[in-house]
This record gives sequence, C-alpha cells and structure tokens, in this order.
Amino acid sequence: MEKIRVGIVGHGFMGHEHEKMLSGMEEYQIIGISDIDPKQLEDVPEGIKRYTSDEELFADPEIDVVLIVANNNQHHDLVIQAAKAGKDIICEKPVAMNVAELDDMVRVTDECGVKFTVHHQRRLDLDFRTMKAVYDAGSLGDVYTVKSSLYGFNGNMHDWHVFVSEGGGMLFDWGVHLLDQMLWMMPGAKITSVFADVRNVINTEVDDYFKILMRFDNGVTGEVELGTYFLTDKISEKWFERHWIMGGNKGTAYLDGFDPQGKIVRTSHLLTNVRGTRTMTAAGPTRSFGPPAEGTILTEDLPKATTKHEDYFKNYYKAYHGEEEFLVKIPETRRVLALMEAVRESAKTGTSIPFEK
Repeated sequence: MEKIRVGIVGHGFMGHEHEKMLSGMEEYQIIGISDIDPKQLEDVPEGIKRYTSDEELFADPEIDVVLIVANNNQHHDLVIQAAKAGKDIICEKPVAMNVAELDDMVRVTDECGVKFTVHHQRRLDLDFRTMKAVYDAGSLGDVYTVKSSLYGFNGNMHDWHVFVSEGGGMLFDWGVHLLDQMLWMMPGAKITSVFADVRNVINTEVDDYFKILMRFDNGVTGEVELGTYFLTDKISEKWFERHWIMGGNKGTAYLDGFDPQGKIVRTSHLLTNVRGTRTMTAAGPTRSFGPPAEGTILTEDLPKATTKHEDYFKNYYKAYHGEEEFLVKIPETRRVLALMEAVRESAKTGTSIPFEK
C-alpha cells in the first residue's frame, strides 16, 4: 500500500490527537510536525521530523499532504502558504473565520491545483449517525422538529479559545460541528430563516451559550442549543453530554450521550377527540397532558451506528486516489460559515434573518 506522507502543522491537543490516530493507520506516514512553540515538539515520537517553522515543513519534498491544526485565525494564511508550496491540504474546523476568507483560500488552492478539504470528523459521531439513520428511514412520518443540544458545567474557555482575535468561543469551537450535523442530516433542504441568541454568560470576551432556530423549507424546525454553564445534579443522566430529540407525526425519537442511549416512542392509538375522565395533576385537571393509559406507549430500539472518527481518514485515502468522493466538500463548509454569520447577525439585531430563499 502506497502511504500518504503527512506533515502536521500545530502540535497542541488536536495535533497530538491527529498524530496518535494517523500513526496507527497503515494508509499514512507522518513525516514531520511543526509548532512555533518548541515545547510542543518535545514529545514528538522518534523518527518523525521536528520543524520549528511552518515554512520548513511546507518546503519538505517528502510531504504530500499538510494537516493544519493551528489556531482558527491562522487557517487562512497557512492554507494559502501550503497551497503555494504545492501541498494538498486538510484543514481543521472552522476552516476560516468568515466566508470571505474561505473564498480567498479556494481561489488560491484552485490556482495551485491542490486538493483541499476540512476535518469535520463529527459527521461520524455515533449519536449523530443514529439520529440521521432515524431521519433517513422516514419511520417517524413527517418530521416537524429536530433538536440538538450539548450542555457542560465547567463554563470557562481555555488557552487561546478565550480570545475573539484567535477565533475563540463556542460558536467556532462546537457550534460549527453542531450546525454542520444539522445541515448534513437533511441534504437538499434549504434554510429559509435563522433566529439566534448568542451570549457571554461567564466568559468576558467569547460566547459560551447559544440557541439557534432554523426553519427549513421541508417543514422542519431545527434547534441547536449549547451551554457550557448549565448546572445540574443529574450527573448519572448524561446531562453533561449530547442530547437529541426528533418529532414526527408517527412517533418521536430521543437520544442521550455520545455513547447513545435512547428509544423511538410511539402510541398504540391516537385519540380521535379529547373526552372521558379528566386526569388530576399537581398543576390541575388535564386531558392532553395527563399520564398515558397503560399500554398506550410503545418503544422501539434506535438503529445501531458503527462509524468511527478514523473513518474520516479512511475516506480521505480513497478519495485522494480517486476511488470515492471526499466526505467533506468545500461548498458545504462555506454554507456553515455563511450560516454562522447569519447567526451572529441575528443575535446582534434580535431579529430573524432570511437565508437561502
């Protein structure tokens, strides 16, 4: 097997993660790693070159593909430098700080004739793939809402993520993944409007909470909510993890956790009208919101997803050799960036923003 020879730009947390993953894959050989901080290179394994400048890595003729894992605000310049050096490129997300930057990057990579894609590995998350399988199967009937949420408790950002100038904040960190998942779940569906609330709850400079509502032309309302300071005592209930709920006119699917647990829920029959004995609850008498009669609620297991993050690089290897398409296409990442710009505009103005009409 002919290996793809890789150079990694940036050896922070994600740089280390890429190093460990690619080192264990037969399709790849890591030639070298660069970082402007010499301390980050101290634990580079034996046999892998250490570059104290990115330019040195770009100039190495042994490298085929450059994997850019630097701070968000550095992606634009590094992609252009790598392209001009004739290297094919995988860039970490978010690929750029805005649509204008990405358009400039695409122009240069096209002129230089190099391959260019983005590392959106969370398209392979088990929780997302499980819910996408539910949506694709159509087993819930006409889906009217999809909610995706992620809650944490620590609150504070870390390292360069606390600075707006570096591309910090949760919208750039996790929001880009959550929005990409929502868009990729419903291919072909256009977003007609966006309404968003983006806040700095306990962080001084960068956002640590957002709620985003998207109305799609297929009748679905998508909701994405993230909060790094959602406190609870429900530790055993996967509160500090992922949550999904999908509602349709033939059932509901819910899921909790990155290692997903949940069910598809249906009713044995629908009431043709509201009648009969009222149910007394703590809030008063009710017909619509009382506990269901025994045997009314039916559950089914969720479909089983088997994807892994390393599948991204397996796809990249095949696509690099023309055997299949790249999992992540640049126009898809451009759409996510445009959506994030609409999100910020909506949060700033407090209004709904038209999108993709």
